[in-house]
Amino acid sequence: MWNSGAAYATKTATLDSEWKMEKMRRTMEEKKNRRESENKREREKPGTMATDGAAVDVGGEVAEQPHRLDKKWTFWFDNQSKPKLGAGWGNNLRNGYTFDTVEEFWCLYDQVFKPSKLPGNADFHLFKAGIEPKWEDPECANGGKWTVTSSRKANLETMWFETLMALIGEQFDEADEICGVVASVRQRQDKLSLWTKNAANEAAQMSIGRKWKEIIDVTDKITYNFHDDSKTRTSKGRYSV
Repeated sequence: MWNSGAAYATKTATLDSEWKMEKMRRTMEEKKNRRESENKREREKPGTMATDGAAVDVGGEVAEQPHRLDKKWTFWFDNQSKPKLGAGWGNNLRNGYTFDTVEEFWCLYDQVFKPSKLPGNADFHLFKAGIEPKWEDPECANGGKWTVTSSRKANLETMWFETLMALIGEQFDEADEICGVVASVRQRQDKLSLWTKNAANEAAQMSIGRKWKEIIDVTDKITYNFHDDSKTRTSKGRYSV
């Protein structure tokens, strides 16, 4: 039986998440533009010099500058709770925000991108800027993913957070092999997947899998699937740690 109350709650949660994401996008853009204007004015002041984008006073005063990350990252949002008839996968995928500073990350994470803020049957993604969380993306086409499941929402939130910190903090030896991570909220069982580029590179994938398992503090066995297998609905774990 169709539950109008549950449907309304899901729709409301979805709209709330999308509204927050759009509001955060505008806020971050405004802050970024304001910061760039302030830095430009500071650099143009007499008696100052620019060092790596920071305005430093000759007398020793250092202007407060954002902490840059090694790479740019993009948050994505995907709501699959009400797919349109005939729509292909990825039609509901939305680019949330691209960031490259620690300050931007914390603002985005605290305000929007926590799995606990997601409606049911929706996903959050964090991928390197320029890579879309799709099998068809050239960086993902020959790759695969490590996957861990959880029946407790709190566990997903913790594992998601620890993975984000490891990615933007460059904690993986094979960081160049990693595309991003996906948190999937479902009614029965949540899922977290770490996507990588070259599935056939077993040594790299095993190293990533062992490191990720240590980061998210999981003792159960986790498996790695090729995207090609997933496309043909062949549930076949190629590697495991």
